[in-house]
Amino acid sequence: MRRVFLAVETVFDRAFGPRANPLHHLGAISYWLFWIIVASGFYLYAFYETGVEATYASVERLSREQWFAGGLMRSVHRYASDALVVTMLLHLVRHFAFDRYRGFRAFSWITGVVLLWFAYVSGINGFMLPWDRLGQYVATATAEWLDALPVFRGALVRNFVLPENVTDRFFSLLSFLHIGIPLAMLAALWVHTQRVPQARTLPPKPLMAGTALTMLALAVVRPVIGQGPAEAGSVATTLSFDWFYLTVYPLLLKMPPIQLWLLVGGATALMVLAPWLPPRRRRRGEPVRVIFHPGDVAVEVRDGETLLDAGLRRGLALPFECRSGGCGVCKATVVGGEVDPGPARTDALTPEERARGRVLMCCATPLGELSIELDDGQRPLAGVETYDARVERLDRLAPDVIGLALRLQGGRRIEYLAGQYLNVVLPAGERRSYSFTTASGSTDLVELQVRRIPGGRFSTMLFESIRPGDALRVEGPFGDFVLREPSDRPVVFVAGATGFAPVKSLLEEAFRRGARRPMHLYWGVRTRADLYAAELAGRWAREHPNFRFVPVLSEPAPGDRWDGRTGLVHEAILADFPDLSGHEVYACGSLRMVQAARPAFVAQGLAEDACHSDAFTEVPPSAAAAAGPVGSGGAAATPGAAG
Repeated sequence: MRRVFLAVETVFDRAFGPRANPLHHLGAISYWLFWIIVASGFYLYAFYETGVEATYASVERLSREQWFAGGLMRSVHRYASDALVVTMLLHLVRHFAFDRYRGFRAFSWITGVVLLWFAYVSGINGFMLPWDRLGQYVATATAEWLDALPVFRGALVRNFVLPENVTDRFFSLLSFLHIGIPLAMLAALWVHTQRVPQARTLPPKPLMAGTALTMLALAVVRPVIGQGPAEAGSVATTLSFDWFYLTVYPLLLKMPPIQLWLLVGGATALMVLAPWLPPRRRRRGEPVRVIFHPGDVAVEVRDGETLLDAGLRRGLALPFECRSGGCGVCKATVVGGEVDPGPARTDALTPEERARGRVLMCCATPLGELSIELDDGQRPLAGVETYDARVERLDRLAPDVIGLALRLQGGRRIEYLAGQYLNVVLPAGERRSYSFTTASGSTDLVELQVRRIPGGRFSTMLFESIRPGDALRVEGPFGDFVLREPSDRPVVFVAGATGFAPVKSLLEEAFRRGARRPMHLYWGVRTRADLYAAELAGRWAREHPNFRFVPVLSEPAPGDRWDGRTGLVHEAILADFPDLSGHEVYACGSLRMVQAARPAFVAQGLAEDACHSDAFTEVPPSAAAAAGPVGSGGAAATPGAAG
């Protein structure tokens, strides 16, 4: 089935172009047809009269006396309805063929089956409204079919035996159903679509125009007309039939109605259960993390989810058009990890491109942790998310450092990379930036480390007035100060004061990944009391043979009894590493520290692209208004604000 679709799509590409290929936009075309049906239906309803004597006459008058408007509208309404069934079925079959109906997609698949039922029931109901011979046949056959169910026990079909049994109320009921069912279908469409990230509910404009003109051309060439008024007590022997909606009705002449119910019900149950039926491919299970570069944005990709869908669900601004592997707009390069390229067409992704690690994000699924590089000029920027949070815990880590734990409200979680940061949004709109202190993850409990800044607005509030249970607003995540993996180069982590916070998260992420390369942490503070996590760093050194911890005091107090390294932290590194070539450095601290350390490291052999730095500035009240939105542990090479 997949090969057939790909072959037909290749032919359609030559006719329509890859971006306007209708097979790439079946869901959106179905939406567009639905709106055509609604618009034409409103016009028809304005002239439709409910009543035994009036119904057929009003439809015929509309069709013949208003052939230039009402007649065209009736025909467009009918042909758009038929086309809707075709596009919905093709949409369903295509997702089945490409194995996009299992796992987390099962919800969309099941709602799609429900939508198909809504379309059929509404269309069958619509054939009854004109009350011509076809409408009479459909109403009578439907009544006989429903009467086979125990709930009706043969009561419905008696309403169509004698003329006096069909009353005006019957047509009022039909009209009510023909309005109510599409309204329910519209609600189901919203439920069906809202699970699809950035779903497009309208096709490209050329397809919209082409679809509408096709319906209009069919209406002109072959107008829909009535098949004579209904005659109670008689049965039509010849009818102009509609095979799109009334496919199963001839079977009522060949089998008992209850058997037809079993056939239709069994087919529906099979479709609903399809996501859990064999054949089933081997599943990966847990979500995996994919990093999009540039920007180092982390995305959790669910089992069977494409890179594009996962990125769009995360809110990334990724390029895409057809979402079907035909246009090639969403090409990217795999720079680390393994990926299943999926059913990408060779004219959109050549074998040579595959050999170079190129993939189509709309088709590719990760086989494990993965790094993706977007093309030049593209950046996977995510929309800024704002969260309501409450203070869960305040831990005094040092005389001027507090560990702040925030619990996100409303069941929300924030997904971040180690080394990134968030902003605390103050009531007046100012922002103070603080790094995550734990390894990459998705969590509702955010842990930060805040140092008191003399005169700092937020840090003063935190030390003096904020208590557990107080409400705060935060936004993020931000920042590029993240691990560059995979790499086997020895790495030196440099932390100045509370620059330890993002470095802590980077180290915990490296330990979580089982990194085996040599890692060194140099932590520079003023006094011994400022080494608020020295015990933790010492434990890391005992548990990980490839890790070494070197604390450095710049102004040891007389009572510190310090016999370790002293001076500036970057100078201690220069003394220990006379040749930094082949190493990586991650440095986080004050802007002055980073500005002094970076050129010194480069002068001692460190490659420019191997020095990853993150500088922050302290913001006193006089500068609060000028503080930028990035901060302590903020974006690489972008000074931030803490205070």
